[in-house]
Amino acid sequence: MSQTPTDTPDSGPSTVARRTVLGAMAAGAAAPGLLALSSPASASPAEPAAPAAPVSRKAAALPGGGDLGPNVLVFSPSTPGIQAKLDQIFRQQESAQFGTGRYAFLFKPGTYSGLNAQLGFYTSIAGLGLSPDDTTINGDVTVDAGWFNGNATQNFWRSAENLALSPVSGTNRWAVAQAAPFRRMHVKGGLNLAPDGYGWASGGYIADSRIDGSVGPYSQQQWYTRDSSVGGWVNAVWNMVFSGVQGAPAQSFPNPPYTTLDTTPVSREKPFLYLNGSEYRVFLPEKRVNARGTTWGNGTPRGTSLPLAQFYVAKPGVTAATLNAALAQGLHLLLTPGIYHLDQPIQVNRAGTVVLGLGYATLIPDNGVTALRTADVDGVRLAGFLIDAGPVNSNTLLEVGPAGASADHSANPTTVQDVFVRIGGAGAGKATTSMVVNSRHTIIDHTWVWRADHGTGVGWETNRADYGIRVNGADVLATGLFVEHFNKYDVQWYGERGRTIFFQNEKAYDAPNQAAIQNGSVKGYAAYKVGDAVTAHEGWGLGSYCYYNVDPTIVQHNGFSAPNRPGVKFHGLLVISLGGNGQYERVVNDTGAPTSGTSTVPSTVVSYP
Repeated sequence: MSQTPTDTPDSGPSTVARRTVLGAMAAGAAAPGLLALSSPASASPAEPAAPAAPVSRKAAALPGGGDLGPNVLVFSPSTPGIQAKLDQIFRQQESAQFGTGRYAFLFKPGTYSGLNAQLGFYTSIAGLGLSPDDTTINGDVTVDAGWFNGNATQNFWRSAENLALSPVSGTNRWAVAQAAPFRRMHVKGGLNLAPDGYGWASGGYIADSRIDGSVGPYSQQQWYTRDSSVGGWVNAVWNMVFSGVQGAPAQSFPNPPYTTLDTTPVSREKPFLYLNGSEYRVFLPEKRVNARGTTWGNGTPRGTSLPLAQFYVAKPGVTAATLNAALAQGLHLLLTPGIYHLDQPIQVNRAGTVVLGLGYATLIPDNGVTALRTADVDGVRLAGFLIDAGPVNSNTLLEVGPAGASADHSANPTTVQDVFVRIGGAGAGKATTSMVVNSRHTIIDHTWVWRADHGTGVGWETNRADYGIRVNGADVLATGLFVEHFNKYDVQWYGERGRTIFFQNEKAYDAPNQAAIQNGSVKGYAAYKVGDAVTAHEGWGLGSYCYYNVDPTIVQHNGFSAPNRPGVKFHGLLVISLGGNGQYERVVNDTGAPTSGTSTVPSTVVSYP
């Protein structure tokens, strides 16, 4: 995703490099035999009661609940002009990659016909039922790449959730790149993950979804699907990973490059807004162990439910002090679409607190503070928002637990879901380390942590960000980890017994020369570094790509670095030189063949050690 940093906030790209030279090798391969669809997991039959939230009796308490603001558009089957409103927002957001618009489309339970909801940047669409099948669109929810000449590699920051679709043609198109989750969806047909014309694509993430027909990734370079069911999977390019997916292709990495786990070790689905009659509530799905298939499909899903009255419904312009006051009096936070400037961290101290964003609500720390911190407590749920680094360097942007956190949260972990981090692109931003996870048992379920390689405020020192994610806590699980372009290590993992299922990475394009990335005597910083003292760690389906377009002679020693001991294990590793712009000498430590020339062919290691 490279271009010269001359864009204005609402403009399309000015020039394109990396994302336009890829993809020809990725075009649709022949489909293997389709696999039978299995039934989704059973669910509990009764809706759970809401746990009471403690509310302070002190004066000047902030109100819970309230309206969702002007950028949340709520439709019912009788609403006139739905398609016109969808089209209006799409025209505004289609190419507004670094614009300020933020929108959520919410559909009340019922049946809608003849709609094509095209989604642009910072646009979310969701049903308001307790099950996806409560809200059916006889039509499509479409992401395509006409705005970018058929190139889908910059189709970031949009989402679909909790809907049933009956596509007009029988197949729905969802041609996305990073930070574009497809959650809790039922597609009564097929799903095409490539743009019209099968151009370049670099995605993506599906969870808790049922696709009755086949999923066709075609040109998609990589993809992760979790706890879902599919009627078939058509092809693979570089790295396709499945965990807990009924109908997934069998393990076959590297030919074809399918990494398949029968179950997901631990998962807990993202909180979501729904209607109980006329009352808005937030559903909190329960934790599952060795999960497989969807959480819905046979009655009410398992979990608990909170009324909106227990949430402070935040609007852009609110201060961090007010958000913290709401948290201190026992309210949860619902961040409505928009941009929130922070002069102090949002501090989450209470166990079980939910911070849920709608429509890519965006937090910007203005004066070098951390955007959000949590205490070392059980069951915090952070979901559905974007953190954008400010112009003054922040030491960290998101901290899960304080330094030295050691409490056991195995029964009720903290989850970080669809929380995305960006440094640069919409303007100059800096952060030393983007995300730090100190609390044990945290689940990072789909994140894209991105030091921008295009947009405004982009340059080796302009949007300096040395480290992407640092994990200090033990027993942390990452499912769907996308981390790109950091000046040094993209991921550093120091906690014991960490696990990652699917990792996608690109090293920083803009390194000026070999000396700029030199790591002592080692050529370059690994994309994924496991600490030297770690005795147990495991990863499945991990890929790192290099595209050193400023100095194509740069050599990166490896993509992965870890202690060479029996308890540290990797399955399905790959490194790729994109068009010969830089090369890897090895895949992991000193193991694996070097990348070769300009061929853009992965170098793989099936298992390590």
